[in-house]
Amino acid sequence: MDISIPFSHLQITGTEFNYFFICHRKLWLFAHDIQMEQESDNVYLGNLIHEHSYPREKKEIMIDGVIRIDFLDDGAVHEVKKSDKMEESHIWQVLYYIYCLRQKGVDIRNGVINYPKQKRTTSVELTPENEIEITHTLVKIKEVESMPQPPEILNTRLCKKCGYEDFCYS
Repeated sequence: MDISIPFSHLQITGTEFNYFFICHRKLWLFAHDIQMEQESDNVYLGNLIHEHSYPREKKEIMIDGVIRIDFLDDGAVHEVKKSDKMEESHIWQVLYYIYCLRQKGVDIRNGVINYPKQKRTTSVELTPENEIEITHTLVKIKEVESMPQPPEILNTRLCKKCGYEDFCYS
């Protein structure tokens, strides 16, 4: 894959970036418009937490019709999540949002992942090393999405709570 693709042409959402760190099969299914998460109780609960938390913040800031940032506050990107069980993917999603904003000339380096149900936050900072990893990850995401067939099932404990469980195990 050509790493010199202009950033503006990649059109990779935060959800896709997040899914890359969870499950390549989930990423592939989502990218091919096989979306079953609307039926997931976990996704529904996450949406409720997002909607009812931080009511004073202007939420869902759409950038270029591709990424949707939960909210910005005190010069930081904020992402609201139900739990920290998949924190690594949350961290990379927020770093990706910061990276996208920096690509557009916004001087921002910090992010916060808010877990209102757990009453905790995680702070992240985009480093030059993270930026390099993000550019490599963007290429890898495009490689996964361009596969002719979905990747194999991971068969991990995360599969039992995934919105695609019925699809993968039926």
